[in-house]
Amino acid sequence: MNKIQTIVDKEWAEVFKNRTVLFTVTLLPLFFTVLPLATLYAMSSNTGNSDVMDLPPQLARLCGDLAGMACTHVFVVYQFMMLFMMLPLAIPVAISAYSIVGEKTTRCLEPLLATPITTIELIVGKGLAAAIPAIVATWGGFAVFAAGARLIVTNPAVYARILDPMWLIAVIVVGPLMAVAAVNVSVIVSSRVSDPRTAEQISMVVIVPLLGVFFGQMAGLFLLDARFILVTAAVLALVDVGLVYLGVGMFQRETILTKWK
Repeated sequence: MNKIQTIVDKEWAEVFKNRTVLFTVTLLPLFFTVLPLATLYAMSSNTGNSDVMDLPPQLARLCGDLAGMACTHVFVVYQFMMLFMMLPLAIPVAISAYSIVGEKTTRCLEPLLATPITTIELIVGKGLAAAIPAIVATWGGFAVFAAGARLIVTNPAVYARILDPMWLIAVIVVGPLMAVAAVNVSVIVSSRVSDPRTAEQISMVVIVPLLGVFFGQMAGLFLLDARFILVTAAVLALVDVGLVYLGVGMFQRETILTKWK
């Protein structure tokens, strides 16, 4: 654990000097938190009634007994909740892409690989250094959003949708699992490229499935529910285990320096 902690401390000392990483870790969560709050505040000033039928028919069951603007609030909340699922994917990719490939370009990788640290310790340390900021930023952003929405949303039934157990599981459980997946995908990609920007751009493919879910729900093709979230968590747990083994297997320290040219 001391070796892993040393790697985490070293990674944070290095990667947070990069402006791109700082932007992703600080401004992205801030934007994803302020945007839904600003939208809810703007909608709260509209006291008129919103026709529920203006929403996609497939999402009508979202409202339950709610009607008018309250139903529209619930619809908007469901869309913005997906933003908090993007944070644990975007932030780790930015950090891990720089910390792994960046060490090659700055020639800091050779001394690190010469140490007696094992490959699994190296991967876990770098993974934690990338995943922890993403998880903290996601949880912090969601907490600020929940607190701000409590002041803006006057309908208790609408606010209850924000603290729905389904979304709590999504943010608290699924979010970290997605962060681990993003980190390991970045590690795998980094073992085949030599430029941090290339690694980051290729690794961002992990966001594509989530974007599909986001736009699919917005279009009313389907609706996220507790069963979907639980199944996703179980699948991600299995995927994470497989990606860890794959990442460790592809990170061959004896030949990786010659491959990264």
